[in-house]
Amino acid sequence: MPTAEKLKQRSLIERYVPVDHTQVKFDGGFWKSWTETVRDVTIPTQHMRLEEEGFLEVLDFDKPAGPLVRPIQPSGLSMQHFFDSDFGKWIEAASYTLRAHPNPDTEARIDSIVEKLEAGQMADGYLNSWFIRREPDKRWTNLRDLHEMYSMGHLLEGAVAYFDATGKRRFLDVMIRAVDHIIDTFGREPGKLRGYDAHEEIELALIKLYRVTKDPRHLKLATYFVDERGQMPSYYDDEARRRGEDPSDYVFQTYAYSQAHMPVREQTQVVGHAVRAMYLFSAMADLSVENDDESLKVACERLFDNLVGRQLYVTGGLGPSASNEGFTREYDLPNETAYAETCAAVALGFFSHRMAQIELDSKFTDKLETVLYNGALSGISRDGEHYFYENVLESHGQNRRWKWHYCPCCPTNIARFITSLGQYFYSTRCDEVAIHLYGESSAELSVGDTLLRLKQTTEYPWNGDVRISVGLDRQKRFAMRVRVPGWCRQAKASVNGESIALNVIKGYAAIEREWLDGDEVRLDFNMPVDRLYAHPAATEDNGRFALRRGPVIFCVEEADIGTEPQRLRLPSRGEIAVRYDDTLLGGATVLEGDAMEADATDWKETLYRTQPPALKPTRFKAIPYHLWANREPGAMAVWLHEK
Repeated sequence: MPTAEKLKQRSLIERYVPVDHTQVKFDGGFWKSWTETVRDVTIPTQHMRLEEEGFLEVLDFDKPAGPLVRPIQPSGLSMQHFFDSDFGKWIEAASYTLRAHPNPDTEARIDSIVEKLEAGQMADGYLNSWFIRREPDKRWTNLRDLHEMYSMGHLLEGAVAYFDATGKRRFLDVMIRAVDHIIDTFGREPGKLRGYDAHEEIELALIKLYRVTKDPRHLKLATYFVDERGQMPSYYDDEARRRGEDPSDYVFQTYAYSQAHMPVREQTQVVGHAVRAMYLFSAMADLSVENDDESLKVACERLFDNLVGRQLYVTGGLGPSASNEGFTREYDLPNETAYAETCAAVALGFFSHRMAQIELDSKFTDKLETVLYNGALSGISRDGEHYFYENVLESHGQNRRWKWHYCPCCPTNIARFITSLGQYFYSTRCDEVAIHLYGESSAELSVGDTLLRLKQTTEYPWNGDVRISVGLDRQKRFAMRVRVPGWCRQAKASVNGESIALNVIKGYAAIEREWLDGDEVRLDFNMPVDRLYAHPAATEDNGRFALRRGPVIFCVEEADIGTEPQRLRLPSRGEIAVRYDDTLLGGATVLEGDAMEADATDWKETLYRTQPPALKPTRFKAIPYHLWANREPGAMAVWLHEK
């Protein structure tokens, strides 16, 4: 663990600093309607669901605990153990909307929750609604299963966001007292517990807190939790024995489930619960910067490469298995049974973005963009109030969106992702500005001591033409580092109409010059329709391909073709037309072309026969994957058979 003196030093791993999300405004285009829908529909309806489902009742600390809203499962865990996390994420998402769009009703709802949390907080700072009301004698006795610090971490992130939005310290002070209690309880010092929560979250929340308070104790605690993870003998074994349990009876059998099977710097393969892993890696990335810890950076890069090279769905979804909400073996990427939890895709966005700030490499930002337009965005409906927990890549019509879930962690996660979207577009370092994402928007940011205004005019992601207007009060020399997406095989650029060569290094090209007010950069990213083929070891996708255009993955839905897309055979060299359909769920690009359909008309009651089915000509239409299941029920497929 770094010394206190080292914690005070300025990091030598100098990251880019993301722009404040409120400095980016989506004036039109793709993200305008999405951000407005989440602000105006998703945020209020989620609070309504918290009330309807009885979640907010757990904060009535002055009343006897009532019947469980979520019963105890055979594992001994109730979803109600971590209801506090849902309040935290909702407050965080709502807070992100308040600075640019003040809303007294939303603020009053947050204040009401904060008032109840403060009233229920124990004198020593402990704060968890389950244990305070139901099992006060069992707090900190089961870090392996019961999510105590996970819940506190999400409350802490909500408190930081609310303080940032309003300047009110009440919630922040409540959570600082909770953190003080954790500092007094956990660590390697004599008399403290050498434990850490099995569901990572508190670590990255503590780093956010540290960046507000500059209190080295907050950074030290986050560092301890990451460094202690996976140390042997396992804390969880000792903890189980103290509860009178046999550690070998652990339902998941291995601590790889929570990435606690070995120290984090020794891990080479992404394993276990997908959301936990991404939260951990996000914290590791942050700590590599704050502590100037090259070993954590190297570990993050190694794990990132393992994930995207062997275990990531083409949509950016991750975690194929429902049994552990996570990973099984490399190249195990089933489509119809894909778990691919929305929370996991969002968390991969967090991790990818953090890595891109440490090293400007589009391999990280490409994955941020993939989850943003596909595997995360598919988790919320176009109306902003229905959701997917699991994001399958194939369906026979059994998958429908729900308005709330037994374990509703995903709705608030996708909400906080979209409401803070602006921070992912730009970052700065010294006299440089990095442009990571593209979309119709305007932004204000500081480059050195100069205010810079950037305006993107584009129909991205539907086409690759992007115009970036520069606004300056005075002439300024700086480098504009523009990302050339990994899917783009041909990119052109010009400044004020004059073509320039792009020297692309790790996916970013630097345009350095004396910039003047009114300068315009034009980027043209060639955006053909690509057929993507999977590694042969991903056996379920053998003989199939997926369609991609720009950052968008497409799927075929029964609603558009009148039959199950699994029966289609697309010619290997068939032409695919691109068309913008303004009648499709607010407007979207669609792909169309010729196909063959397996004909069942002459099979009657025969299940098997010696002749293959005849093929009849038909047409197909593919829509963006994130828009599927927004219309009538029906089958869907991302991976299509090739003839």
